[in-house]
Amino acid sequence: MKVLVTGATGFIGGNLVRALKARGYDVRALVRDQSSTLTLENTGVEVVPGDVRDRESVARALEGCQAVFHCAALYTFWSLEPREVYQVNVEGTKTVFEEALKSGVEGVVYTSTVSTIGIPKKGVGTEEMEPSPRDLIGHYKRSKYQGEKEALRAASKGLPVVVVNPTAPVGPWDVKPTPTGGIVLDFLRGRIPAYVNTGMNMVDVEDVATGHILALEKGQPGQRYILGNRNMTLKELLRTLESITGKKGPRLRVPINLVVALGIIDQLIEGKLLRRRPRIPLEGMRVARKPMYVSSAKAVRELGLPQSPVEGALEKAVRWFRDNGRV
Repeated sequence: MKVLVTGATGFIGGNLVRALKARGYDVRALVRDQSSTLTLENTGVEVVPGDVRDRESVARALEGCQAVFHCAALYTFWSLEPREVYQVNVEGTKTVFEEALKSGVEGVVYTSTVSTIGIPKKGVGTEEMEPSPRDLIGHYKRSKYQGEKEALRAASKGLPVVVVNPTAPVGPWDVKPTPTGGIVLDFLRGRIPAYVNTGMNMVDVEDVATGHILALEKGQPGQRYILGNRNMTLKELLRTLESITGKKGPRLRVPINLVVALGIIDQLIEGKLLRRRPRIPLEGMRVARKPMYVSSAKAVRELGLPQSPVEGALEKAVRWFRDNGRV
């Protein structure tokens, strides 16, 4: 089967391309001219120049493909041009679905996010839970929520689209890096002086890639599947990195509201006045006020999602950052 992957130069997309090739799929990647192609090195994939915001290039990339994995997204907690976040994550997503419907593909997998899952005050989030408006903090979350709604609308029109909701993936090929990979990298660089009382669901990025393929092969169109594994506090994550690296992590815990206040100041000075990325991601800190604990039971039960140890994924991330001169 020939498949198109958008966002193949990203963290999840790059690992997905390798997993697809390993399973014998014929892979084509839609790649922007300005994107780094490090994640595609030595994969042998067919590269088609284009952009999800360019309808003609999307249609051209879909020619001859039987399925599409739409992973492309602008994943950031800060942007000088918020409008661009919506152009990519909402309008670009709508374009991909419209062209996929025209092309008559047999299957579509849309990469959403755990941010579109409702998290109760007690217990864990599941696919049946919707986030409250106050939980959709920042442009990234709001744009991905809107993008997911486009996916479900497309499914109602007959497009065989399955939605996957990755949690906090970790592992190799985190080029930019992602916010989760940034924690690992900052730990290795000794740049985490303290931690806050929060938590997230961690998962091996290679399991996430496999989950995408399983969603195409076994998923039900119009359904959501959380691709995650283990709920961990930030303290647990840092202690695990300690045991892997031998480096001492922070011992000081600070109130989350203090960090949010510092983030507001940082955004005013760095973001507004100096027009550069703030050191403290304000949106990320506001999100961290509420631990993102979820259950992946549905994906494990219906898709057969692997549950590789998170410790192994963190070891792979550490090794990749070190081997690629990021530390």
